[in-house]
Amino acid sequence: MKRKMSTIEAVYKIGRLVFTTREIAGLAGASVSSTVQALRRLEEKGITKNILRGVWGMVNDRRFSPFFIVPFLNPNHRAYVSFISALHSHGVISQIPQVITVASTAHSGRVLTPVGTYHIHQISPDFFDGFEWHESGDYLIAEPEKALVDCLYLASRKKRQFAHFPELDMSILKRKKVFAWAQKIKDKRVRKFVISRIKDYD
Repeated sequence: MKRKMSTIEAVYKIGRLVFTTREIAGLAGASVSSTVQALRRLEEKGITKNILRGVWGMVNDRRFSPFFIVPFLNPNHRAYVSFISALHSHGVISQIPQVITVASTAHSGRVLTPVGTYHIHQISPDFFDGFEWHESGDYLIAEPEKALVDCLYLASRKKRQFAHFPELDMSILKRKKVFAWAQKIKDKRVRKFVISRIKDYD
């Protein structure tokens, strides 16, 4: 008879630094309740950390990043890192954001976790595009041009903190691509606002 996998074996076998209780239970062939207890024992040893309900991470691993949590913020909606966080990641702005800004089709909101604060901003499903997998393979991130347009998209909704970037390095961005993303905004008022703000960066 094949030996059952232990919880810690399942944690290392899954090959990711963030995972769910159900994923580990499935690998170990154990119940969810017993897996929670086992993961909490590993937490006491500093191996795992409960980050969200049913979501755990190996936060003490030097490879861990708070960005890895983004796909788990809302299991019913896809999300990608964008806005100020993505602009900083791509080197377009130098100021380090205090929160991780996320684009999603889910309702806007704030999520507090032991590893960081996430601000989720709702965008229209028809504008949910312009992202790719980060090189780590653990989360989606907007390409720099789309991240800027996403910021101005929010600024059109009176969120003025997304409209002013005194240290913006436009040399990193492909200007035609920025305008191309702006043209994809279906709301005429928003599209006009975004395009006018892009021109301000000349």
